Amino acid sequence: MGRLTYDSTLDPIIVDDVTLAHMRIIVGTKLPRQESFVMSWTPGSDSRDGRLTAWIHPSNPLGLAFDSAEPIRVDAGRVAAMMNSLNAHGELPIEEM
Repeated sequence: MGRLTYDSTLDPIIVDDVTLAHMRIIVGTKLPRQESFVMSWTPGSDSRDGRLTAWIHPSNPLGLAFDSAEPIRVDAGRVAAMMNSLNAHGELPIEEM
């Protein structure tokens, strides 16, 4: 499981490496264009929070840490589906697919 750290005030978001690799493409496309977006996720089962949302903005620090040292194969169809959903709804839901 990889970790996405955003700002330093939130706990890392735990995401499987494959999903994180696909998120990296989305983030790497949006932020250099100065395009902010909302990202939502369901925290682990040990949390009382039902669903969390963060505003992803180019000025906030963002880190992606993969557990695997091996490159992850990215599915272009999955990236396109994630980007289409983000563009249509203004939100990137982080869920293992």
